[in-house]
Amino acid sequence: MKRLLVTGAAGLLGAAIVEELGRDHEVTAADHAALDITDVAAIRRMVTEVRPAVIVNCAAYNDVDGAEDDAPAALRVNAFGVRALAAAARDCQAAFVHYSTDFVFDGESARPYTEEDPVNPRNTYAASKLVGEWFAADAPRHYVLRVESLFGPPPTPVARRGSVGTIVDRIRNGEVVPVFVDRTVSPAYTPDVAAATRAVLDREVPPGVYHCVNDGAATWRDVAEEVARQLGAGLTIKALTLETFKARAPRPRYCAMSPARLASLGVVMPPWRDAIARYLRAGA
Repeated sequence: MKRLLVTGAAGLLGAAIVEELGRDHEVTAADHAALDITDVAAIRRMVTEVRPAVIVNCAAYNDVDGAEDDAPAALRVNAFGVRALAAAARDCQAAFVHYSTDFVFDGESARPYTEEDPVNPRNTYAASKLVGEWFAADAPRHYVLRVESLFGPPPTPVARRGSVGTIVDRIRNGEVVPVFVDRTVSPAYTPDVAAATRAVLDREVPPGVYHCVNDGAATWRDVAEEVARQLGAGLTIKALTLETFKARAPRPRYCAMSPARLASLGVVMPPWRDAIARYLRAGA
């Protein structure tokens, strides 16, 4: 049994990580109230108290459009907070797991991105996450797991459910489902991400960057159609495009990622359709 410190533990991903790793490890689950990762002194105090063998960072500034107007806030959490955690992991000789995003790519690809593809962030949020990736490497045993379009059991009834959860709710309620028809993603089921995180740590795979998403690529229309098919429900779509949506921050058009590098090390991510099925069976 190892001691683990999980930051951002109250979020969609953090809750899944705590549940998975807490089965046979001693996990200190720190939400924002317990640990603000922008407070270097607070990090030092908690690491001294917990003495973790692994630090898992699920805390993030995720307001993509808000970051355009408040870059310092995004950088404090997504970059400098990561730097402080990586330094703490280095100093206490802990492994460090940090989650990044598909947004580090520009979306101009025609096939799922691999870890070897060049990064080219197109908005402030994406840039802040990329700097966080660089800072994560300050910890010798670092694992940067890029995720996207997270969905999974919400930690509380009022917690954000993610885009997939919203699609499920609208289909079940017989409502119109607004979805992007020109954005391609690789959805990531949080229990699968948590299981992969465990496998990465257990197998002690080489440090570095890995794409940790469910296998396959889909437009958001594809996702909605698959949810409706599995539910046996009707579907009325309101088609959105990046041009007509006019978000404050530019979004990458094609941001599917390949989990093949993880698979080559024995950490196989299930197909996204299978993940949707398990999500629905779990009572989504």
